[in-house]
Amino acid sequence: MSRADDATDDDHRPRHRIGEVAALAEVSTRTLRYYQELGLIQPSGSSPGGSRRYSDADVARLRRVLELRNVMGFELDRIGPIVDAEDRLAQLRQEVATGVTKKRRAEIVAEAIAINADLRAQVAEKLAVLHEFDAELRTKAARYRDVAAELGIDVADEPRTGSGARGGHARATS
Repeated sequence: MSRADDATDDDHRPRHRIGEVAALAEVSTRTLRYYQELGLIQPSGSSPGGSRRYSDADVARLRRVLELRNVMGFELDRIGPIVDAEDRLAQLRQEVATGVTKKRRAEIVAEAIAINADLRAQVAEKLAVLHEFDAELRTKAARYRDVAAELGIDVADEPRTGSGARGGHARATS
């Protein structure tokens, strides 16, 4: 489970119901249950009746999973190892904070470097795919502009930001 370095005991107290967590994260309770089946998030506790209870740290982990999915574009099967690696890094930081020998600290640093390198490799792989897709889109855009020029159509440049298709930018020249 993901636990922030500066988390207090309150951060780990299971107090949120599944519906509250789903509303906070803007996902369905079904999604939370599915993420639990995949091992991406686990409730920190349960009520006497067996209902799931989530801590603030659990909510933070869910938000990280959603960020990796929605913003970074990682598939769910790749998110588990990423958050597990982040959890391991947090454990290593906590171990160092409690005081370790110089030898153990060297071992921890070596492990952290390896974990970081693996995470960076995953991000580099994702970026390579995105850059390839962007290059394809740029090639198509150039082709479209060439065809538009052959047809005598003045095409306004597309904005660099925003999302979705933009219509109404092409206009005939006289």
